[in-house]
Amino acid sequence: MTTVNQTAPSPAADAPAEASVSAPADAQAVLAEISGMLRTMLDEYGLDDIEVTMETRFTEDLELESIDLVTLAGSLEARYGRQVNFAEFVADLELDEIIDLTVGQLVEYVVRCLRAARER
Repeated sequence: MTTVNQTAPSPAADAPAEASVSAPADAQAVLAEISGMLRTMLDEYGLDDIEVTMETRFTEDLELESIDLVTLAGSLEARYGRQVNFAEFVADLELDEIIDLTVGQLVEYVVRCLRAARER
């Protein structure tokens, strides 16, 4: 497993869906929140020292399985509400793209969704 660096603080694990109104729309803040979600998940496996960057790959670097991505999808919905739909995001990807998916790609998707929601 590869360890990569990320220094931003983790978000509250149980942030309510209403928090989506004040959700950040910049990549660094979203990266910090997603990193926190991932660290919480990985802590359950005893991997609490994992740090995350935009280049971190879910499968290769974090060794996440499909059930872990389902858990992440739930965390994303709890934090951002329905405006960020992980299932919709991965539905547009080929299998090899899902396998090579990076945290940065997810961060960019979340930022786009949050900005689009603010423009409505």
